Amino acid sequence: MEKKSFNKKNIFMDSLKQSFVKLSPRVQVKNPVMLVVYIGAILTTALYFLSFAGIKDENSSYILAISLILLFTVLFANFAEAIAEGRGRAQADTLRKARKDVKAKKLKSEDNVEEYTEVLSADLKKGDIVYVKTGEQIPMDGEVIDGAASVDESAITGESAPVIRESGGDRSAVTGGTTLVSDWLVIKVTAEAGESFLDKMISMVEGASRKKTPNEIALQILLVTLTIIFLVVTATLLPFSGFASTQAGTGSSISITNVIALLVCLAPTTIGALLSSIGIAGMSRLNQANVLAMSGRAIEAAGDVDVLLLDKTGTITLGNRQASEFLPVSGVTEQELADAAQLSSLADETAEGRSIVVLAKEKFEIRGRELSKLNATFVPFTAKTRMSGIDYQGIQIRKGAADAIKAAVSEKDGQYPDECEQIVRRVAGVGGTPLVVEKNNRVLGVVYLKDIVKNGVKERFEDLRKMGIKTIMITGDNPMTAAAIAAEAGVDDFLAEATPETKLTLIRDYQTKGHLVAMTGDGTNDAPALAQADVAVAMNTGTQAAKEAGNMVDLDSSPTKLIDIVRIGKQLLMTRGSLTTFSVANDVAKYFAIIPVLFFGTYPQLTDLNFMGLTSSTSAILSAIIYNALIIIALIPLALRGVKYREVPAGELLKRNMLIYGLGGIAAPFIAIKLIDMLLTVCGIV
Repeated sequence: MEKKSFNKKNIFMDSLKQSFVKLSPRVQVKNPVMLVVYIGAILTTALYFLSFAGIKDENSSYILAISLILLFTVLFANFAEAIAEGRGRAQADTLRKARKDVKAKKLKSEDNVEEYTEVLSADLKKGDIVYVKTGEQIPMDGEVIDGAASVDESAITGESAPVIRESGGDRSAVTGGTTLVSDWLVIKVTAEAGESFLDKMISMVEGASRKKTPNEIALQILLVTLTIIFLVVTATLLPFSGFASTQAGTGSSISITNVIALLVCLAPTTIGALLSSIGIAGMSRLNQANVLAMSGRAIEAAGDVDVLLLDKTGTITLGNRQASEFLPVSGVTEQELADAAQLSSLADETAEGRSIVVLAKEKFEIRGRELSKLNATFVPFTAKTRMSGIDYQGIQIRKGAADAIKAAVSEKDGQYPDECEQIVRRVAGVGGTPLVVEKNNRVLGVVYLKDIVKNGVKERFEDLRKMGIKTIMITGDNPMTAAAIAAEAGVDDFLAEATPETKLTLIRDYQTKGHLVAMTGDGTNDAPALAQADVAVAMNTGTQAAKEAGNMVDLDSSPTKLIDIVRIGKQLLMTRGSLTTFSVANDVAKYFAIIPVLFFGTYPQLTDLNFMGLTSSTSAILSAIIYNALIIIALIPLALRGVKYREVPAGELLKRNMLIYGLGGIAAPFIAIKLIDMLLTVCGIV
């Protein structure tokens, strides 16, 4: 708890410092709305000093108060952006600790791991071959070209459980900064120094390469347009009020100080001040969910997605399949198979292994084994053998993939029955996973591991349906198996026997019809579809091709994260829309609250429109710009946290925003300006 508080304190103090650093004109010019406030603060400061030279525009103290409040308004806007960026910098510092300049064994030839030269990881180049063994850190991003090993990726993903990395297939990509906890790997470097995945992560979370998204640019243009309109309007007030007071022969014209203050109050400064922080905070929320977005555009696209393509295994069904049936070959009883399968799984801590133990207990009451009396030796599963088992009292039992068991039995001149081959095909044909069990080189049968639909998945898909998002399950299963799982999970549609070509065609078809499509993938065969999808989430465990094709990378390699990404994207859009509604409503309210009072001096008859009972034009302007500055600070937590996510259609969401943020934005200025006016009057400031 103390560490967390300390980090928050550091971020807060650094953001305060950055608020002043960002006063540089080169920084301020990037936000045209706040640039107007910045220039207003400079002009009123100049008017304050000119007042000592006898050039009076307003009371010196009043001009100074206006100048300081405008300066604080700019500082508050800078603080909002800085504190959002501070979160990224704090996360980047953590990532930097994971990146070390380690010594690497650079091989002369990938076929000989004995001949190598030691070089620093920073000196490695793309295409170099390195050898890494247990306990050593992977020096640079790469592809495994030989070997299989368990890799600790907790420095990157935060997950403590190691993952298997092996040559070939879809789990060959490795990340620099991760550590081998078993075996060895020969790796081909795929990134230059300074361009590694970890370097990209650090750059992204710091916000250094964050670019404005199309929606953000469009909103910025709208805000600039409104500011220009108010600039023209307020600029004409000065000569108009002078002319009007001359013609009427009574009253006085509006001062330059009040015109500047009025412009700041009427311009959309609230959303202008918070716009950058909303975008940065959206990326920060995605980073906190362990997803690296290559662009802000991808996050916004996620908010507009209306078609989701989801893998079946690990997303809709449990990634770890459960034992559902024991299928013995002829001459073997089901109980005999269950007994052997359970023995081979007693030390297996995987979900599949535990489910085999539980199924044997449930079906045949096989329990209470005294392993100490057996004097057993357990054989753990490895990525290379793809088998596990037990040796005891001269008996050997192994379970594993069908081809691995077949090769092991054949190597010892054993028989692999055709009946077992048929059972394996039957189980695979209905979308299951067959595990073959052999005892003393004799095949006993098959354990049928079945896909189990995750609890709550059906309800989540129903929520997405309410939001107008169509869900499509993608699977390599045959149509019958796919249809059964799709019906149980409650998805809207499915694509069976999926190939790279069919995935790509499906995405293009939906995009042609005007839909925004999101999908997940981890293999090289997913790369074409990922490159085509509007939101493409590549798994960190996947191949380099998949990660390069995607515009997001899920560091946890959890396909279910796609649903969370959509929620974060929608929350970003909801937050921006809500605060924009509030800001525009604020400006409307401030217009009607200030304008009548501002013209008291020119048209005394306008006192009848002072329905708020404000003390004077001076107190009205001062109260309005104080409120204008304070509301930015008040809304920073909402901009960083985001509005509460709600799974409702866009039309209903718009009505809710208009009701809460629209009416709230109109009411808040009237109440706050009146209270501040009363406080200033009581204190004798005006």
